[in-house]
Amino acid sequence: MTDGEDDTVGEMSDGLQVELFHPESDREPGDTNIVAMGFDVHPVVFPVSLVLIAAFIVATIALGDQAATVYNNIFTFLTSTFGWFYIITVNVFIVTIVYFAASKYGNIKIGGVEAEKEFSDFSWMAMLFSAGMGIGLMFFSVAEPMWHFGSADSDFMVVPPFFDAVQGGTGSAANAAMAQTFYHWGFHPWAIYGLVALGLAFFSFNRGLPLTFRSIFWPLLGERIYGWPGHVIDLVTVFATLFGLSTSLGLGVSQVNTGLSYVGGDLLGVVDVPVGTFPQVALIAGITGIATLSVAAGLDGGVKRLSTLNLYVMFTLLAFILIVGPTIYIFGTLSDGIATYFNNFLGLAFFAGVVNGAAEVGGYTVSGWMGSWTVFYWSWWIAWSPFVGMFIARISKGRTVREFMIGVLLLPTLFSFVWLSAFGGSALWLELQGGGGVASAVANQGQTIAMFSMLAQFPLGAVTGLIATLLVITFFVTSSDSGSLVIDHLTSGGKHDVPKTQRIFWALTEGAVAAILLIGGGLTALQTAAVSTGLPFAIILLLMCYTVYLGLDNEYQILESEEFAERIESLTAEEDIDVVTAGDEMVMDIQESDETSGD
Repeated sequence: MTDGEDDTVGEMSDGLQVELFHPESDREPGDTNIVAMGFDVHPVVFPVSLVLIAAFIVATIALGDQAATVYNNIFTFLTSTFGWFYIITVNVFIVTIVYFAASKYGNIKIGGVEAEKEFSDFSWMAMLFSAGMGIGLMFFSVAEPMWHFGSADSDFMVVPPFFDAVQGGTGSAANAAMAQTFYHWGFHPWAIYGLVALGLAFFSFNRGLPLTFRSIFWPLLGERIYGWPGHVIDLVTVFATLFGLSTSLGLGVSQVNTGLSYVGGDLLGVVDVPVGTFPQVALIAGITGIATLSVAAGLDGGVKRLSTLNLYVMFTLLAFILIVGPTIYIFGTLSDGIATYFNNFLGLAFFAGVVNGAAEVGGYTVSGWMGSWTVFYWSWWIAWSPFVGMFIARISKGRTVREFMIGVLLLPTLFSFVWLSAFGGSALWLELQGGGGVASAVANQGQTIAMFSMLAQFPLGAVTGLIATLLVITFFVTSSDSGSLVIDHLTSGGKHDVPKTQRIFWALTEGAVAAILLIGGGLTALQTAAVSTGLPFAIILLLMCYTVYLGLDNEYQILESEEFAERIESLTAEEDIDVVTAGDEMVMDIQESDETSGD
């Protein structure tokens, strides 16, 4: 088929998509935008976002030393009061997306019946994983299993309350630690991402609506998505994205700071890098500068290349630890951890810790433990989901709902399990052998030291420590890049392409917010921001389950309708298009007519 014929098919299929599936509306993405000084912005969402962000920053600075206390009190209140809500909500999400993938809606293609994939499967996987939780896995892959394994050096490093019958520091505790970690990094977070991404992709590519959260509520609001109800939805989304991203950047930069200090000072004795708030702020400034250059290059030039590089470096580091580490123990940890995770799946998924919330678990109460771990994770993933979901939506055109969900839900989860088993399992093996020192390092120096302390016990510890630090930096950059692109979409009325100046502006803003919150209250301030924005956004996501269902059902009814069949038959007769069925997907292929062939 020639390029000209490809274009003809594309135009006809696009016309069919517009004619039968797009809502009857004269509005277009960004049609009321203000265009000036290199910006192309929504007249309400952009300025109101800036005012509210500035007010939040001013309040943090004005509180001074009291900021950390205020943030800590807010965090404790939210996690203890609404923990049960987060637990139930995330389970609703996972049931919803499994239903979409397994049902009759699974064959609906994102973008329409003739939509084509923009990226190869490998590039798609690399980008969605780098955006999803790269920084978090680097931070917690050793620290979390160590924390749940239990340690005599810390009252707070204890076996999770769900496994309260297990003795800390034993092989059973190691297995419980991995199962709990798998739960936090497995199907539930990716279900959140998948739901958000599907909703955004469907209503943008299949319905031609703006690539913002307001579009998902078209089935309920109609044209009112362009009014204040839509403005409020997008404003909440901007805050959830910004503060969820700031939390990840704060975790990442604290680990970079520790890595440079540990490798450069303790292992190599070359340079003494101080660890603290202001070195981390300086690192944020430097890495944000790199991210700004990358985001200016755009999706293909910057984000795609860095995401692919991240994946290659991750594979290299993973292969190294599989070879030089306790290989048999690692794969045993993977198998045992998955078995314990699935055997206790429903129990873990619905355990809220409310009934015995006042009971002591080491230095925690049960409710305090849940707030610091599971509830914080769920609220963080929800706050992080606009960023990850919109980015995945942007790169997923041309995939069926079932293919999309399998890719988003299963493959990253399985890779996360392997990664966690390799690094967390190696640390657990060191502790069980005696004298590993990883648990004591985490207890005395904090979670940021965990990865580097573990790598130091194996050959080339300084080299792998530097590689791990580099990997956190590149994840930092890709997260900032992706976050900038997402906030650009939100504040430009849902336009797919925004000016370079605007992308640079938001990359700098994200770095500034993360730095100021670190100064104002440390990681607690960042975590509080994520939890605070995650709560109202969880309500939005619950409504989204219903609106996405309405959208998919409407699409399915049209595909099965006589009108659609007649329209296809008409196209076949008029344009000489062959229509074939392949795996329940409609495929149109233009054929050369007899007259053309004769020529």
